[in-house]
Amino acid sequence: MIWQKMLYGTGALLLSTAILLAGSMEIGEAAKAESGIRYFMQAPKAKGSDTPYGNNTAAGHYAQAGDAKIYYEIYGKGKPLFVFHGGGVGTPYEMGQMIDNLRKNYQVIVVSTRGHGRSEIGHSELTYEQKANDMLAVMREVTDEPAVLLGFSDGAYTAYKVASMYPERAERIVAIGAGTLKPGFFGGEMKVADLEKIDAAFIEQQKRIMPEPERYQEFCTNYMNFWSKMEVGEDFLRTIECPVLLIAGDEDDHAPLVTMVEAEQYIPKSSLCIVPKAWHTAFLDNFDVTWTAVEQFLQTDKAKLIGSRKVEYNRK
Repeated sequence: MIWQKMLYGTGALLLSTAILLAGSMEIGEAAKAESGIRYFMQAPKAKGSDTPYGNNTAAGHYAQAGDAKIYYEIYGKGKPLFVFHGGGVGTPYEMGQMIDNLRKNYQVIVVSTRGHGRSEIGHSELTYEQKANDMLAVMREVTDEPAVLLGFSDGAYTAYKVASMYPERAERIVAIGAGTLKPGFFGGEMKVADLEKIDAAFIEQQKRIMPEPERYQEFCTNYMNFWSKMEVGEDFLRTIECPVLLIAGDEDDHAPLVTMVEAEQYIPKSSLCIVPKAWHTAFLDNFDVTWTAVEQFLQTDKAKLIGSRKVEYNRK
């Protein structure tokens, strides 16, 4: 059977690749992280964080955003830093090691995107503006000052939109796996039944956490419809005024390197870190390189974050 593209983070992962990976990861076994929660396709021997991010109600809160309640958790003290996870089968827990490090020096606000985890789906049409306004609702609950936004894939695109629509809210951005994007790149369907074949334990977990599990397929269908029409280009990216660190795995097929290079050229105060031997989830595949880049960017005085020199290149 020839598998079509499915959504992982924001993008298209060949299910054939997932099945090959499943063989080495023993997907289908009830492999769970020690914290009692898992991320999609988590290998049996992979240790996640001891904190069940996204399902730790002791640290949980809700913000009303339009017709949906958005769930978020708060950890640590210091300058506010918002973490926006990937979409589709993305979860905050997937970014656990990153959050563990960040919360040592920042007040980290871990947000579950609309329709993901404990956040509600709502009934309004999913739009890019809605994504930004959902996050703004959470930000307003926590702080009045400009904040650091760290997003992965879908979460990184949301951070871009927040910074474009509400520049006073974004102090700087770390964007992992989010380059230029043309309509139709993320197409096809995302069926819950297909996801269950890859990682039944994860899907069961998500249904248990979701406020409306009976609407899971409805959300997946609407989500893919949104992303099939999504476009991120030069005109939009040039509206982002704050410093941006773009991070890309050199083997990323969701945000191919050429799209990351284009984004770096268009965002005025941006720099690009290419992580070797890493896929879309660079923070999982090569955490040390990813974290070193993030830490240096966060510790640098904002006045010095002027971005890389934009070098002309042959685009014929």
